[in-house]
Amino acid sequence: MNLEGPFWQVLLGASPVVQLVLAILLLVSLSSWWVIFKKYFYLIRARSATDSFENAFWSGTELGSLYSRLGRQGQNARGMAAIFLAGFQEFLRLRSQSQIDPELLLSGAQRAMRAAVTREIDQLETYLPLLATTGSVSPYIGLFGTVWGIMNSFRALGAAQQATLAQVAPGIAEALIATAMGLFAAIPAVVAYNRYATQVDRLINRYETFIDEFSNILHRQSYNLRQAIVPESA
Repeated sequence: MNLEGPFWQVLLGASPVVQLVLAILLLVSLSSWWVIFKKYFYLIRARSATDSFENAFWSGTELGSLYSRLGRQGQNARGMAAIFLAGFQEFLRLRSQSQIDPELLLSGAQRAMRAAVTREIDQLETYLPLLATTGSVSPYIGLFGTVWGIMNSFRALGAAQQATLAQVAPGIAEALIATAMGLFAAIPAVVAYNRYATQVDRLINRYETFIDEFSNILHRQSYNLRQAIVPESA
């Protein structure tokens, strides 16, 4: 292997095992960068949709008209809007039944919202385990290539009658390249995972807070419904 040549010549001259390690790390790195960019834009859209819905929800808009407007989006509703649609739809469905217990009315809406939150959390956390796995495994894959390169260096040194730097340099170069490639794959994945996990947790907290606030609104409507039912049954 000619160490004075271009970098790609060093890679081509590496042992098959180190080349396989580098190919795996390259594939892992490209996959993690694809997730990083995909998740970046997805979380931007999720935060923007949440902000827009909160502005509409707390602007004083009547819940029925907000429900009708968001309902036209159908399956395209995401985030907090999907949680609102699930909860209010169940609330309206149960309220249409005669002599429904207001407590059952509220608990049914809350169960629907919890189910919607679970689906949204699943979407938010998609691909994050890939970043976590890349960040934790890539250094060890690179370390394997490092050990293999150093082992080749000692084998070349042991077979030689006179030890020279030229005999051990190829294996050491392979080892250093494998180490660098492992870090190159791991560091961006770890940074992105930590950042995105924090953003996901913040969105989940906003969803949970909205469920509590919206449940209070539905509770008041359930209380008004109870007040209307009691005189009729008296």
